[in-house]
Amino acid sequence: MTSTAILAAALALGVVPAFAELNDRLSPALDHPAIEYFNYLKHPPQDAVAGLKTQIEHGTIQLKFDGEKGYLPALLHALNVPVESQMAVFSKTSLQQARIEPANPRTIFFNDSVAVAWVRGGFIEMAAQDPEQGVNFYTLEQQTATQPDIVHRDNCLSCHRSDDSLGVPGMILRSLYTLPDGRPKLILGGFITDHRSPFEERWGGWYVTGTMAHGRHMGNALLDDPEHPETMIGAHTLNVTSLENKFDASGYLSPHSDIVALLVFDHQMHMMNLITRVGWEVRCALYDKTSSRSLAGLLRESANELVDYLLFIDEAPLPGSVHGTSGFAEQFASRGPRDSRGRSFRQLDLRTRLLRYPCSYMIYSQAFDHLPEQARSAIYQRMWQILSGGEKGSRYTRLSLADRRAIVEILRDTKPDLPRYFEQVVR
Repeated sequence: MTSTAILAAALALGVVPAFAELNDRLSPALDHPAIEYFNYLKHPPQDAVAGLKTQIEHGTIQLKFDGEKGYLPALLHALNVPVESQMAVFSKTSLQQARIEPANPRTIFFNDSVAVAWVRGGFIEMAAQDPEQGVNFYTLEQQTATQPDIVHRDNCLSCHRSDDSLGVPGMILRSLYTLPDGRPKLILGGFITDHRSPFEERWGGWYVTGTMAHGRHMGNALLDDPEHPETMIGAHTLNVTSLENKFDASGYLSPHSDIVALLVFDHQMHMMNLITRVGWEVRCALYDKTSSRSLAGLLRESANELVDYLLFIDEAPLPGSVHGTSGFAEQFASRGPRDSRGRSFRQLDLRTRLLRYPCSYMIYSQAFDHLPEQARSAIYQRMWQILSGGEKGSRYTRLSLADRRAIVEILRDTKPDLPRYFEQVVR
């Protein structure tokens, strides 16, 4: 089996491949003194799942066990993860691959910092972003107990720290040609997915519910004819509005794998990895007392890359208007923060692009706020260079004057640590 199989889906846990090699030029070592990822005495996990684990152990919260669904509904509620975010993966691409198939997909739910995965007959997997350390991984057995035991799983890094996660403990999201039994057809390759990915390369091995005015994607498609993979996509795979006819959905929380949730997930996973990597690199450079010239170069390059992604500079345009099926779009857009005019970075466009105001809501994440001061300063400076109109590169013309002004105005009202130069006029 090749690395394509193991790295295929977000949140694959615990598989230990000998080939999970890392180009360490991307990121510092896990045991670097500024990181010490495994030193839980010095850096106890501060993510949402770690907090819940502590509450359960202290008896301040109890998770109800609910039949075939087990702890899943109570866990999602405790972590504030919406059921509407459910996405279903049918490719055999995680630690629980023996259980996964088109008739028994693995579901993933998420919010801004946590992803929860479950497959019928299996255990629950969790991945949660620590404000500084990257993603931590956990499992919870689906067996009733007086005190459910959430287990911290370090072995997940055998897959979840690789070039595909930017060299940090993070998320990996892939699209694969998938056979009718759920096995990926590895010889055909696959695609790393984020908001820059062409639509026609997305969601192979995933169920997708929702409608698109135009365009094609690989969701819902089974590779019946490996010699002609283009034939797997057709009217029967596009504009599917429910999974009820795809498999027996008993035990599942929803008959949806919402296209809007998938679009948001595509953006968020890479954004999380970028924030972690920039934080690690700058913290290590400061610890190592890197020369001011080298540090300035690192800050400039890191800020340029992160801000381009934050502002959706290279976002692949939507091929047409998109509509979800689960209510995720409404649930996502209802959360703030909002500016004095009621505008938010969570407002969706879904006609030509993902967001109405193209700036990532992840700018409000704890991971962003915990970046070293030098990193945040460089990021804000680069944002202002672009948003003020000072950046004249042709790639940035996709941000209209109205876009740039709206983004700055929303930031002024919602981001308390925004530098004062953002009060200047945007031209």
